[in-house]
Amino acid sequence: MLRLRDYQRSSLDALAAAWAQGGADAAASGHLVVLPTGAGKALTIAALARETLADNPLARVAIVTHSRELVAQNFSELTRAWPEAPAGIFSAGLGRREAHAPVLVCGIQSVADRLDAVGPRDLVIVDEAHLIPRAADTRYGRFLAGLRARTPGMRVAGFTATPYRLDSGRLDEGAHRLFSGIAYEADTFELIRRGFLAPLVSKATLTQLDVSGVGRRGGDYIPGELEAAVNRDSITRAAVAELADYGRGRRAWLAFCAGLAHAEAVRDAVRAEGYSCEAVTGGTPRRERDRIVAAFRAGQIRCLTSVGVLGTGFNVPEVELVALLRPTRSTGLYVQQVGRALRCAPGKADALILDYAGLVRMHGPVDAVTVRSATQGLGRLPGGAGGARAKACPGCGALIALNASTCEACWTEPQGDAEMDAQAPHEAAADDERAILSGDPGSPDPDPAGPAPRESGREASWAASWRPVTALSLEPAPDGLDLVLGWRDGAAEATWRVRLRPERSGYEREKAVSWWRGLGGGRDAPMETAGFLEGAESLTPPAAIRIRPGRLSEQIACRAADGRILGDLRRLGRDA
Repeated sequence: MLRLRDYQRSSLDALAAAWAQGGADAAASGHLVVLPTGAGKALTIAALARETLADNPLARVAIVTHSRELVAQNFSELTRAWPEAPAGIFSAGLGRREAHAPVLVCGIQSVADRLDAVGPRDLVIVDEAHLIPRAADTRYGRFLAGLRARTPGMRVAGFTATPYRLDSGRLDEGAHRLFSGIAYEADTFELIRRGFLAPLVSKATLTQLDVSGVGRRGGDYIPGELEAAVNRDSITRAAVAELADYGRGRRAWLAFCAGLAHAEAVRDAVRAEGYSCEAVTGGTPRRERDRIVAAFRAGQIRCLTSVGVLGTGFNVPEVELVALLRPTRSTGLYVQQVGRALRCAPGKADALILDYAGLVRMHGPVDAVTVRSATQGLGRLPGGAGGARAKACPGCGALIALNASTCEACWTEPQGDAEMDAQAPHEAAADDERAILSGDPGSPDPDPAGPAPRESGREASWAASWRPVTALSLEPAPDGLDLVLGWRDGAAEATWRVRLRPERSGYEREKAVSWWRGLGGGRDAPMETAGFLEGAESLTPPAAIRIRPGRLSEQIACRAADGRILGDLRRLGRDA
């Protein structure tokens, strides 16, 4: 079997559960799995295909996407993870039409009108599902409808990091929807905290692009007007000077631009700063694009400027800097661009997002973007529809959360913006508050045998809320069990409960296992509620606990008597 991370396993369990529920309309057989860029989507897709054939050796699977590059990438990753896969490629761009393969990796342009060649399929997996247009009479719509006519019980799984479109909202809503819902959505913040994705830091640059006079069409800025507004020599040179300064110690840079002329102007400005740079656009010949990307991946080119072609499916983990030079109203485009920096790589401590276009403030922290905020203009942070979701310190320009009262780049604690304005200017620095993220993921889970993590910044601001724990117990509940932690708050006794459901699948099982391991129960958590209750005595009662409201619900951390953190259990008590 392929070795999956717990959240990847949970996504497939949730997908199976969603299919089992069924439904009356055709879309009921289609469900979405939302995994951030870099979370191992290709491996999860490979596992789904393999498990489908393991359950039914006669099953036939199609993995479909929109470009030859992604077809080649998906086939490569599928066969690397599953070397004996009975897989083939159907792509005119790659010159291969292996329609007989039980697992067929294909491009939608090549197969949409070749249903007889593709033949019946029991499962269709759509990669980068956010690129499916809303109209039913499209390649994807015709392809799925035609295959479903041949196999009425066919199932569909869509994988994406952004399950919404700018012009028509959610992929699982509307008259011509191809999916009935989101079966599973991974939490970007949690994956960063656990070390599966790279931490991001952001910077409100001194150079800011002005699009106040640019018109809109189809929900986003009119391309020609946008490029005319931002492609100005003085602005470009100033922006690139900042980029070069911040990127000096970072390996690979991506700059997303507003048009072909803009990408070329930024490329020339980067070269003038003494760094190698190439522009990649939709008009770049395929072989030339492949050569440029290969040289970039090998470290022979420091920077790539892009117009529309590197925002989806581009896989270079070494990217340590992303320059947002293309203003956009599309939350999906913003998330896809920032996502190019989320992959981990050896020696990569974090990635810097330079926000020339004001996208962080417009759309909010990348891990706080939800389907609702993307399609209705509502963010998790204060500000409401259309309001800013992050702000810059007037003194240093570091981006901080909209509701933050402290600029940690300069250690000031103003009561409001007026007092912040009164502070003396200080040297600009990368944002310690990490406003590109809604919280500070810190380091991956600490070694239980190591020293206590240093508390600083926001952690220090609520360190005083530690309360001594007086009791730990597990109690039966109607649909699982309750973990009960008691503590002394002054002279009073208080308790905190979280419902654990270890016999369920998906997130519920994942949460129960996390608590079991975090409290010292061992790696192999019992599969049944009774096993949890029987093993309660093996759990390690923490010496202290601290709780505060979080974005989804309470956040909790537990500390041992010697100061060690017993696994950072914050954000696991969503239904407490």
